[in-house]
Amino acid sequence: MKSRLHWQFQLLEKYSLAEVIKRMKGRSAQAINKEKHKQGKVWQADYYEHHIKSEDDLITQARYIVANPLRAGLVDNISDYAFWDCIYLK
Repeated sequence: MKSRLHWQFQLLEKYSLAEVIKRMKGRSAQAINKEKHKQGKVWQADYYEHHIKSEDDLITQARYIVANPLRAGLVDNISDYAFWDCIYLK
């Protein structure tokens, strides 16, 4: 089963996007492998980024991310998804 992570956050000047992604992938892969008693790659090597250009773009991207479980057929109603809550839906 393929999994995807859609993640929206604001970078601090202390870290680059590449460094944040590297740390997230490394730490989460270690935790996943430990939990599953496995070794090996968890994440694909590349990633897609979208730089938010405006407040409207921010809202559009946030709504897209929140609606993914509905589009993927994981839930019939977005409110059935445990992590659906988003200030941009209100």
